[in-house]
Amino acid sequence: QVQLVESGGGLVQAGGSLRLSCAASGRTFSNYDMGWFRQAPGKERESVATITWSGAVTNYADSVKGRFTISRDNAKNTVYLQMNSLKPEDTAVYYCAGRRAGTVRYVYWGQGTQVTVSS
Repeated sequence: QVQLVESGGGLVQAGGSLRLSCAASGRTFSNYDMGWFRQAPGKERESVATITWSGAVTNYADSVKGRFTISRDNAKNTVYLQMNSLKPEDTAVYYCAGRRAGTVRYVYWGQGTQVTVSS
């Protein structure tokens, strides 16, 4: 079992920045690919950014490319999402998720942190 706890959400003006953190506990963090997902009101949850267990490979949704950066520190059991040039359409609950490296489905999820971007 892996426990994930997100932090760093909040209210920010358009054009501002936030950094989300996700602290993991329970299993060997470096065995897990990690991802950030978000869900806005009335919309389906979508993938924002993912990173492999080693940090060697990252992927981003087209809507956030060039603005968001995912990273991880396996020594601290933490994955980050640096969000710059935020837009009102980035407003959502952001979730951290994990899957064992080599598998497809994300099975471990955090409780989520609210990000609100005002115009």
